[in-house]
Amino acid sequence: MIPISKPFIGEEFTATCQVKHAVACTSGTVALHMALLAHGIGEGDEVITTPFSFIATANSILYVGAKPVFVDIDEQTFNLNPELVEAAITPRTKAIMPVHLYGHLCDMDLLMNIAKRHNLAIIEDAAQSVGSMYKGKVAGSFGTGCFSLYATKNVMSAEGGMLTTNDTKLANKLRLIRNHGMEKRYHHEFLGYNFRMTNVHAAIGVVQMGRLATFTEKRQRNAVYLNQHIQSVITPDIKNGNYNHVWHQYTVKVPETASFTRDGAVEQLREKGIGTGIFYPIPIHHHAYIKNIVGKQHFPVTEKLTKQVFSLPVHPQLTQKDLETIVKEVNDL
Repeated sequence: MIPISKPFIGEEFTATCQVKHAVACTSGTVALHMALLAHGIGEGDEVITTPFSFIATANSILYVGAKPVFVDIDEQTFNLNPELVEAAITPRTKAIMPVHLYGHLCDMDLLMNIAKRHNLAIIEDAAQSVGSMYKGKVAGSFGTGCFSLYATKNVMSAEGGMLTTNDTKLANKLRLIRNHGMEKRYHHEFLGYNFRMTNVHAAIGVVQMGRLATFTEKRQRNAVYLNQHIQSVITPDIKNGNYNHVWHQYTVKVPETASFTRDGAVEQLREKGIGTGIFYPIPIHHHAYIKNIVGKQHFPVTEKLTKQVFSLPVHPQLTQKDLETIVKEVNDL
């Protein structure tokens, strides 16, 4: 009988992420949920993360009964500001969950040093950052990496997720969590889940992984062109030479002095046939059910950027004519 999850997609990820183990699952959200469970994080614990992300980041923490503790972001990278993290640590803190947003890794040296000093787990929300690098190390190789293979991601399997780790004991626990706590058939070690990836999704994913390098190169080339030619908005930047950005999203900012608004710009571009997206228009801590848990909070950088940012096409299928059209219409705002 063919197993439910073929190992080859995991092998592709271990090679790409330069890790010993990769465990396939059903979604990126599930990957985060599994990582928290495997690290023993639960009721009464706290996990430090960003308020500027997709809601799944915070939801996964709530799923295990823990509390998300938000820290504001760096305006240049849109990522967790590591200089603010240590002040948020309490005796209840068990992990830091950095989000490598849009394809740009967080400053992992600082975060890893903080985690080591305080004996905290690092759970990387790398949903948007497969193949991205910091100082030669790949996303998902710093702690427990959690990836999404949703249809819009740089590598996709229509739906799916992946966890990466160098910890053999943790990897074995993840595999049990994924499969009803079952190592030997009908012998259940603990309460587990049905979080297995299907063969069909794995087969799609492995083909996509074979195209990752080509797709990434095209995204990077497109981003360079857009950066060189767009003038009406603030273009994204790579923080310094230590980072390799994979451009899941090409996210610009409307200047505070601009004669147009972000929402006005998005509407005008859509009328001209330029697809845009706003990732993300509402800070996580502003959602009512989150606010009921964490209370009223204020993160000035996050709250400012949610009103300024929008994303432009950067995907590998763009032609030179497409790029020129995007530049013209954006500069005509």
